[in-house]
Amino acid sequence: MHSCAQGDRPCYIGRMRAATTKGPKTRPHETEKRRGRRPRTGLSERVEAIFARLAALDPEPRTELEHLNPFTLLVAVVLSAQATDAGVNKATKTLFAKADIPQKMVALGEESVRDAIKTVGLLRTKARNVIALSNLLIERHGGEVPRSREALEALPGVGRKTANVVLNVAFGESTIAVDTHIFRVANRLGIAPGRTPLEVEQGLERVVPPRYRRHAHHWLILHGRYICLARKPRCPSCPIADLCPFEPKTRAQDG
Repeated sequence: MHSCAQGDRPCYIGRMRAATTKGPKTRPHETEKRRGRRPRTGLSERVEAIFARLAALDPEPRTELEHLNPFTLLVAVVLSAQATDAGVNKATKTLFAKADIPQKMVALGEESVRDAIKTVGLLRTKARNVIALSNLLIERHGGEVPRSREALEALPGVGRKTANVVLNVAFGESTIAVDTHIFRVANRLGIAPGRTPLEVEQGLERVVPPRYRRHAHHWLILHGRYICLARKPRCPSCPIADLCPFEPKTRAQDG
């Protein structure tokens, strides 16, 4: 896991800091000179360089949503809508100890699910969807999570992004799940600009080299979550700052 509080792997932001301190530090005036200037390399070369660096820093990125199997992953992603991964993990720790397969989830019942996820937003709708999708998995798929996008999106509470996460994490498909972090990072980097998540997803599918595609959305999510923040991006600590045309909103060092 990438969270600083989990496991013995160094956290993502720690690796970013370590990477940026190995070479010459970026001075404020150098950052200032870079503001608003587009990198001189072509798009394909820039995309290659971006993902090569992110891959070198974290060769095997993983989702921060804790799960036990494809079913618990599916439930966790459904619960993560408009919620943080940390908040979802806190709620699912108890939930998954009681129900790690659809049959157990249905037996647990909507009220118990609601009680378990009470710290997660939209809990009534989400609890209802968890029970409904569990029933459909039993009725249509023998209790197994399907590997088809169409079948996944037919489940309550499951949209394109959720289906992409499940296909990628559970089944190793080279899908790209565009969340708010990927949407922001792809537009700031200028590698897949778009006005909608689908436009960004399609743009990334066109430009990301096949060898990086399986892990691409993890690298971009983590980068957006810990470095390329929405309000105060940590540009001085960014390992791909020289490849980014975005005009930094701040030059403040990490606190």
